Amino acid sequence: MTEPSHPRFWRDARLPHLELRLVEDGRKVCYAPHSHRHWSLGAVTAGESTFHYREARHHIQAGSLVLMNPEWVHACNPIDDRPWAYRMLYVDTDWLTTLRHGAGLLVAPCWEDIPTAVITAPDWYAGYLRMTDALLDPTRDLLDQQSEVADYLTALMHHLAGETARSRPLPPATLRELAAYLDAHAAEEVSLDTLCAHSGYSPGHLIRAFKQYFGLTPHAYLINRRVQLGQRELKRGTPIAEAALSAGFSDQPHFQRTFKRLVAATPDQYRRSRLES
Repeated sequence: MTEPSHPRFWRDARLPHLELRLVEDGRKVCYAPHSHRHWSLGAVTAGESTFHYREARHHIQAGSLVLMNPEWVHACNPIDDRPWAYRMLYVDTDWLTTLRHGAGLLVAPCWEDIPTAVITAPDWYAGYLRMTDALLDPTRDLLDQQSEVADYLTALMHHLAGETARSRPLPPATLRELAAYLDAHAAEEVSLDTLCAHSGYSPGHLIRAFKQYFGLTPHAYLINRRVQLGQRELKRGTPIAEAALSAGFSDQPHFQRTFKRLVAATPDQYRRSRLES
């Protein structure tokens, strides 16, 4: 029987744009600040927690929905060892962008951030549970599951339409180029000297400026990308040791420690895509 504190993951190759995470007892499930390339929508199904989202801090509890834009740094963690449970749905950003554009909610098929961080309306919470229940039910047809997801997310996007995220200054071109460099070389050894040479910044100025715009230091950003590479490999069925090396980690134990800190799950727990009992 799976321990209540162990996260479980649902994935289906027929629905590659979706991934669902379930935790029944989140008291020991702690995250370091991190970000995702996809859009995330979660529901607190029991208890209460804290939701750190960029500079904001939210108190969330059973019945709350939380929304996270791609690349926005965040972390959800327990409060004083109080129990809480949740379901988190990760949605491919390109897929959701196409859905929003097709619904006439975006002028162009380009992602626009959604400013809402928390929804407490009971109807949206109940609808989320119905949608995720459909995904978790192996007796439901594929068309039925696809329809549940499309109907709910389309309605939610219409509900949120018209809101615009508080604009932030675009990072200077130099910092955007450094982020792209880290993306391209995430699995390689990258030195601060190299980044300074590329940018012309001093080490201290580089670290402060990068964190100001991206929410993470260059090193934390690199590690976050490496964990994402590891997740991609694990979903492909790559053995853990091989996934660790492919993602740029020196060895499997280092990969496991870092993965657990950012994903709040072990690599072995993550790669299990069936809800095993």
